Amino acid sequence: MIANRSKTRSKNTPRTTRAGSGRGPVAAARGHRSRTPWVVAAVVVVAVGVLFAIYRSATPSTASTSATGGTSATGGASDRYAVGTPGVGAIAPDFALPNATAPARPGGQPATVRLSDYRGKTVLLYFHEGLGCQPCWNQIRDLQKAPSMLTSLGVDQFLTITSGPVDLVGQQMRDDRLTVPALVDTDLAVSKQYQANQYGMMGTDRDGHSFILVGPDGRIQWRADYGGQPNYTMYVAPDQLAADLRAGRKAS
Repeated sequence: MIANRSKTRSKNTPRTTRAGSGRGPVAAARGHRSRTPWVVAAVVVVAVGVLFAIYRSATPSTASTSATGGTSATGGASDRYAVGTPGVGAIAPDFALPNATAPARPGGQPATVRLSDYRGKTVLLYFHEGLGCQPCWNQIRDLQKAPSMLTSLGVDQFLTITSGPVDLVGQQMRDDRLTVPALVDTDLAVSKQYQANQYGMMGTDRDGHSFILVGPDGRIQWRADYGGQPNYTMYVAPDQLAADLRAGRKAS
């Protein structure tokens, strides 16, 4: 009987794992749990890296990408403005626009200004939002007050261009005591040629805040489109404008 009970106990008693024969199920489960946080952390890091790479590849640089999606290779673009097209080195499209500040012609028609009238001179074009944008008129005022600065930059003529009715633009100029030429591009035909309506907070229905320097040979020497994303700038201090122009000329 004693021998039989001994045999019974030996059959029902679980075997113990010998040293060196491998881990039991409890130890294996513990090891699996200890590795799980590290695996999850590694997956999260990889996922974040992939998402960041996708974001960077899909986000254009404001320093060199225009609002229309093109990229300027020259022109000295900075984090303050884009450089659209036509850009540096291109022939500036000619135009003929009514001048709201000039005396009307016989018959009451506004005087017309052509860009080609200034061939042989350096002209600074300023496309702006116009009516409803007081900082734009302040920009004209401050540049009108700084003729010596414009002369030091080699500018012979400063022309402003905006949309809107000729009479209302003329009234705004008189109210603000501005006398520089105020050219009116009512249907945005010229603005579209220069793509100046691509850089503003009003979509494509108004101009933004673009400066284009046209040299004596009719070619663009410098361009800065300040009005686009992300800053929608509607005023640039004259000293900053002068610094940007000089730097842009040097870069091109």
